[in-house]
Amino acid sequence: MSDREGHSGAGPSDEDLSLPKATVAKMIGELLPTEVTCAKETRDLVIECCVEFIHLISSEANEICEQESKKTIAPEHIITALKRLGFDSFTTEVEDVLKDHKQQQKDREKKADKIKDSGLTPEELMAKQEELFAASRARFAQPQGQQQPSAET
Repeated sequence: MSDREGHSGAGPSDEDLSLPKATVAKMIGELLPTEVTCAKETRDLVIECCVEFIHLISSEANEICEQESKKTIAPEHIITALKRLGFDSFTTEVEDVLKDHKQQQKDREKKADKIKDSGLTPEELMAKQEELFAASRARFAQPQGQQQPSAET
């Protein structure tokens, strides 16, 4: 469906789509020099531009997806959409972020496998966790000057 066609009534309207104002304000603040401030109207305009950019890219990616007879937009569709729309300069950074994301997913899977491969039953894992919590509570309850160094560090 192109972005000019009507919506079927499912999902939010364009007026309902936005980004968290506090998050955008924080991002803007981190990018600007400390002596520069950003007006609320400017922040709102940046949010509208971001939403429009996302809509443009996702619409193009959806068309690419449909051309390939796919039902799910894949990262490769987004990268192709960026290129088609003239945002070639963005693709390297997007590909880097995608690579980092895939690595994080692998690391999470390894962590989950580590728990499975521990050889402990769920009950034993829960008991071990409770022991760690109790030790942490005990260290936290001691006065600052009397805390003993942890054997784990």
